[in-house]
Amino acid sequence: MEFLMKVSGPMATLWHGGTFYTMKIENEKVEAVLTDKGVIKAIGNIADLEKKYQSEIVGRVNIHGGFAYPGFVDSHLHMIGYGERLLRLDLSEVQSAMKMKKLLLEKVNEAKEGEWIIGEGWNENNFSDRKIFHFTELDEMAPNNPMLLKRICRHALLANSKAMELANVKEETVDPQGGVIVRDTNGQPTGYFLDEAQELIKKVVPEDSADYLHKALTKSIDDMFQLGLVGGHTEDLSYYGSPDRPLHAFRQVIDGHSRKFRAHLLVHHQVAETVDKNLSRLFDNHPYIELGAVKVFADGALGGRTALLSNPYNDAPDTNGVAIHSQEDLDEIVKVARSMKKPVAIHVIGDLAVEHALNAIEKYPLVGELPDRLIHVQVLRKELMERMKKLPLILDIQPSFVATDFPWVEERLGYDRLSFSFAWKTLMNYGLICAGGSDAPIESVNPLLGIHAAVTRRKVTEDHGGYLPEQKLTMFEAIQLYTTGSAAAINAQEHRGLIQEGFLADFTILEKDLFQLKGNDILEAKPLMTVVDETIMYDQRRD
Repeated sequence: MEFLMKVSGPMATLWHGGTFYTMKIENEKVEAVLTDKGVIKAIGNIADLEKKYQSEIVGRVNIHGGFAYPGFVDSHLHMIGYGERLLRLDLSEVQSAMKMKKLLLEKVNEAKEGEWIIGEGWNENNFSDRKIFHFTELDEMAPNNPMLLKRICRHALLANSKAMELANVKEETVDPQGGVIVRDTNGQPTGYFLDEAQELIKKVVPEDSADYLHKALTKSIDDMFQLGLVGGHTEDLSYYGSPDRPLHAFRQVIDGHSRKFRAHLLVHHQVAETVDKNLSRLFDNHPYIELGAVKVFADGALGGRTALLSNPYNDAPDTNGVAIHSQEDLDEIVKVARSMKKPVAIHVIGDLAVEHALNAIEKYPLVGELPDRLIHVQVLRKELMERMKKLPLILDIQPSFVATDFPWVEERLGYDRLSFSFAWKTLMNYGLICAGGSDAPIESVNPLLGIHAAVTRRKVTEDHGGYLPEQKLTMFEAIQLYTTGSAAAINAQEHRGLIQEGFLADFTILEKDLFQLKGNDILEAKPLMTVVDETIMYDQRRD
């Protein structure tokens, strides 16, 4: 496949007409930026740049009073999955079980007999009665269609009896390692599947077509452009059959012509060796797509009580969560990653999961240039942070989780664990580097919502001082999560994440100045332009 090539000779473009925040130090700003061949050549006063580079400037872009920042990058999401959420039945905003039932019935009435009904994003914590549907209730809605409904965290799903029949799930079916088939008092499955048990249902869903993957990824990237995102660190390679299928979708959609987007692909450990041996050359010298760390899940999520805690749940003393892998198996996964000279990116939500991950990383030290990363790190202990400080490690946090998980998460954890939970400010004060993501489709991919959550520690619909307000970030720190933080996560801090000479010409240009906004006004700083490789991929005036 051919990619857009840079033209030699003087081709500089002068960006002007607004304010450019360099993000090198707080409040440093310039009035113009000169770019050439996708790289920032100079910054400063417009008159000085025009005088010095008069013979090289062949193009000018007026940003019309906008406020430009280094291009925002989401450090952790699932891009094809986010596209699926945009294409499929989205249940993430549903506030009652009755409304969820109404939407499901509408979908069933539109479907052909035998067609799968797939819903995305339900969350019982949004319902006043915290209702989780039983498979018999789903059967009443869809007697002739298999049904699969993914919980917002994607660590749990609901299935009706048609789906369970196709998966051959029965009373005697054994819980898989790292998963739970929820059962009633008689030992019968209820239709609720947690973590690895979900695979029993997922494996019998018909494989998505190549056209569907292309459509979902296109939908995802185009939406991200409109929200000001120039890139994302994404994990998609083990959910759609052979990993070559999503990999080819990325090559086709991010073609360097119609779409330029900085995609950093995490590789699930189950397909890592296949990708390394057979597919890695697909992206040799690719200007916009690169392969990254080996992704591993160490535990589940707090919503379904499958995040692995060192002590039992406050509201369910009979469990402390689920270990997706034993310590020995997790060690072996990290060992294999090191044999490929790869870093690891480990999903850890509970403090015991963090402990297991650190044990494995310390046992098999980092090899290669990219740092390891721990994703989520929602529940910690002080001694774990001390261990993390000694490692070449990036912490991949999701600020929006504060807004969506509180206040119900207090029921899960109890008061004593809160001081080291969702503790973004504490992590930064310890000198730990944090990157900011959304975990979309779990949360909205909108980076302004993440920034809002980081600085307010509350929902958009709430008006109070914030949950654990001592953990609020400054606006500068919050923006850093999506700029310098995301760059550091892939060892690209020397050429990404700042508006500075020698850095990539990627900009997020907003209508309003984030540094002058507070509270819900942050969400009014809507994108004017999204620029990748000095190419305007989104322009509010054209769309």
